[in-house]
Amino acid sequence: MEKENQTAICLRHLPGVDELLRTSYVANLLREYPRAIVVRAARTALEKQRTALLSTESMDIEALSESSLRSYFLQHLSQEVGRLVWQQTRSNLKKVINATGIILHTNLGRAPLSKAAQKAVQAAGSGYCNLELDLNTGRRGSRGDLIEGLLTSLVPVEAALVVNNNAAAVLLALNTMARSKEVIVSRGQLVEIGGSFRMPEVMRQSGARLVEVGATNRTYLDDYRAAITEQTALLLHVHTSNYKIIGFTQETSLEELVSLGREYHLPVMSDLGSGCFIDLAFLGLNTEINVPEIVAAGVDVITFSGDKLLGGPQAGIILGKRDYLVKMKKNPLFRAVRCDKLTLAALESTLRLYFDLPEAWKEIPVLRMLRLKKEEIEEGAKKVVDALKPVLKDYARISLEPTYAQVGGGAMPATNIPSVAVVIQPFHQKVTEVAARLRNKEPAIIGRLQEESLWLDLRTVQKEETELLIEALKELKNENGKF
Repeated sequence: MEKENQTAICLRHLPGVDELLRTSYVANLLREYPRAIVVRAARTALEKQRTALLSTESMDIEALSESSLRSYFLQHLSQEVGRLVWQQTRSNLKKVINATGIILHTNLGRAPLSKAAQKAVQAAGSGYCNLELDLNTGRRGSRGDLIEGLLTSLVPVEAALVVNNNAAAVLLALNTMARSKEVIVSRGQLVEIGGSFRMPEVMRQSGARLVEVGATNRTYLDDYRAAITEQTALLLHVHTSNYKIIGFTQETSLEELVSLGREYHLPVMSDLGSGCFIDLAFLGLNTEINVPEIVAAGVDVITFSGDKLLGGPQAGIILGKRDYLVKMKKNPLFRAVRCDKLTLAALESTLRLYFDLPEAWKEIPVLRMLRLKKEEIEEGAKKVVDALKPVLKDYARISLEPTYAQVGGGAMPATNIPSVAVVIQPFHQKVTEVAARLRNKEPAIIGRLQEESLWLDLRTVQKEETELLIEALKELKNENGKF
């Protein structure tokens, strides 16, 4: 076949959409998926093939006779239609087995919800609910009332408010309490949170004027005192939950800030970032300051996340003096940052678990993962290794190795938690290729690459996910004959 005729011959033998739809493979797709999706996929596949043929100067089709071209295209394009249909119909938001060892992995959605919270979301989302209806009076109610009583029962504060994340909580609080006025904060506390959002930028958006005091590593009470003017509206404490400054340091305590605030009749606000209701010191962790400790210090307003150490859904929680929170509720900005019914349902169920701490430790996944003993993880890891070794002995080295997990999510940055990992070192394939194939599983599996091996930390793998993990790893050797 002459080179200059190859493209024209190939184009002539491309099937039409109708012919492609009549192939047995695509016909089966039509029985399973909506016709519009399959037809669109067929047209896309044909257009891609046509474009490829026109953009290629020559094609090596010597091995194919002209009479076999149509059969080749029908088979090839049918498979492409199937791939496109699968791509278009699968959910973009996929379940992931987290084997990274990072408990609050921001990229993986942070805290997994308890079973109780999952049921509550299902119930709230499956029909109507009393989001803003007082069932006792039959009159309009407030969605905030669904949560406020629970929070004020768990923590001794006057009032509580919930918004859609902690950045929104800080934005609303500063906009309400310090718009067009000065807010004093230590230079050592001007943190950058996830997604490159920085505290100074959030403060500017709130309308407050930032006044930095002290140095990065040392800030004294007198630095705050010297900065107070008639334009000062607020003293702000930001907990540096995602990094630590060590060495030659000095930090003004919350108690000192509160005392200074009372001296000058200024409110004190603390942004915790990751707030926890219970003391985790007994676990041997380098623990965060917890919410009750902040309240005991006399702080006027506290903000923190619902989806970090609390173990609930993404939310921003504001606790504090009633006068300040009433003003926040009346701020027009509140409507823009309030939570929907699904978030409130998940948060309510999570908070209710804290009234029975033994139940909370058992049912809230974040707390359960924090409390797991290394020996328990090792026992589960041995089962995984024992299941994989006989199947994959010719494809990869499988071993059990000690490692360290992390809290993540901007919490306890200096804390390493002893853990155990199943380590896979493939013989015939790059470890990056194995990791990519696992990411495209259903559910996706995410580990960490280290020392030319894939490390799967079992601390963050839920017990019910272990069998799925084993089966997915076994399947890899059957996909292309090599692991």
